[in-house]
Amino acid sequence: MHYWQRLTSVQNGKLMLRPFSKGQQRSFPGFVHDDQMGSERLCHQLRRTQLSINSVSFNTGTTELLRNVNLSLSASGITAIMGFNGAGKSVLLKIMHGILQPTSGQVLWDQHPSDQEHRLSQAMVFQKPVLLRRSTQANIDFVLKQRNTKNPKLRNELLSRVGLLAKARQPARLLSGGEQQRLTLARALACSPSVLFLDEATASLDPASTAIIERIVSEQANLGTKIIMVTHDAAQAARLAQQIVFMDSGTVVEQSCSNSFFNGPQSAAARAYLEGRIYKSDTHEQEQ
Repeated sequence: MHYWQRLTSVQNGKLMLRPFSKGQQRSFPGFVHDDQMGSERLCHQLRRTQLSINSVSFNTGTTELLRNVNLSLSASGITAIMGFNGAGKSVLLKIMHGILQPTSGQVLWDQHPSDQEHRLSQAMVFQKPVLLRRSTQANIDFVLKQRNTKNPKLRNELLSRVGLLAKARQPARLLSGGEQQRLTLARALACSPSVLFLDEATASLDPASTAIIERIVSEQANLGTKIIMVTHDAAQAARLAQQIVFMDSGTVVEQSCSNSFFNGPQSAAARAYLEGRIYKSDTHEQEQ
């Protein structure tokens, strides 16, 4: 049985994705996932590169967290970064966004070194919501003000999109955890980012909030925003992503289209991850 099929079954009333049958397609412009030929067309259409990671390493003292990472990501679509705990996924995401600077190597956006201008066109949502001690709507207003914009209509549209318009005047700290994360996503979208980074943004959320965030992420990708997300949820990656990057021991061991990855991962680490097995290598031992 293919990994995709095993991950996307329906058991005990719990809905998981089924494989796409012939004629079924994801509503993502220019991308199809229904068969092997569709997967090949997808890979072809993702060749246009926006982000290049060249020989990037990152050390903290004597600890090497990233080791000679080389990676190219397309200018559109959703890319999911997966791997065992401690593989370096979040560190790599922060280096892409410019929060961390690599010890060695280079990050290029459209063949240009990453700089402040690039960062201003990006936004990031972390696993734990970080909000201002203000009202729900004031959190959005603050971001718009930083962009020299005062736009109550846009603010309300964003709050409505994440299901929080009715709580616009409520203190943000009184929102539930799922609502706070949805507000964090709305605030990120207020920046009109060309690239949106998500660092396990739904890891601690209830199913309803997870579904809302996944829907918005898919919609935003349809609108042209590049999505780069870290997730441990293989089913979520299968639902959303067109590209999979798999990391192990601080480096990229596999990069492929989603169908190819879930139907037949090439690396031993990825196979172990999807099968829920302990994986051991010279430098890595994790239990999933």
